[in-house]
Amino acid sequence: MQAIKAFTSWIRESRSLVLGHENVATSFPTGSLKSREADDSEYQGNPRLGFLYQELCRRLFDCSDHYRVLAEEIQLQHNGRTLGAIDFLIENQGSQQTEHWEVAIKFYLLKDGYWYGPNARDRLDKKLKRMLDHQLTMSETEAFQQRFPELPAVSQHLLMQGRLYTNPFDKEPIPDTCLTLPINQERVCGYWCYQSQFHRLTEPVYPLTKPLWAIGHMEQRSKAVRPVTVLPSHFIHCQSESGQFWFIVPDDWPQGNM
Repeated sequence: MQAIKAFTSWIRESRSLVLGHENVATSFPTGSLKSREADDSEYQGNPRLGFLYQELCRRLFDCSDHYRVLAEEIQLQHNGRTLGAIDFLIENQGSQQTEHWEVAIKFYLLKDGYWYGPNARDRLDKKLKRMLDHQLTMSETEAFQQRFPELPAVSQHLLMQGRLYTNPFDKEPIPDTCLTLPINQERVCGYWCYQSQFHRLTEPVYPLTKPLWAIGHMEQRSKAVRPVTVLPSHFIHCQSESGQFWFIVPDDWPQGNM
């Protein structure tokens, strides 16, 4: 319950990975309009981080006086083909407008000018393009209009939170933009290194389970888990004794992970 509450607070307070687009929210939209605490009961659903994140976003919308969740995870099909799923349809009770929200939590590592996911098939520029050009436009499709004929024009909104990581041992310039949108430099606050560089870390690091990727360990690291000493063959996400977030990746990353 403590971790759920901390993760919910992190969602409410963290800013987006990218800025400067009319459809990209700079932060979670409830702000000061929340009049009560979000539900912090244990989560019993799909254990993947993205599902937990979406559930906590729903709880935040639910506890707002300003927003009401109309529908969630709406599967759209057209001519027998699945177009995808819309995360949320939200009623903005201030403007009386229906809003389509897509939410994502992502972690990207800078290498050769690109931001790769620890699973290198994922990349910030590709993900952002798909979210803006496909996910958000699903509420403009014929399939959506047939499903919700009573709704007027729907506005589109993207919330993409997370953290960006750089390698302090192989320094390279940090891009200012992604797809012409400004990178939120305050989210460039994690580090990553190759397994062969692991010995250069100057303090112990402790592995993080997926629910803790955003918030880190809830107590002193040395009491929470054993420090990393033997590295697995795949990537591992850690937090140091001082609180610094680290990804340690195989020496053939990202090529060997595509």
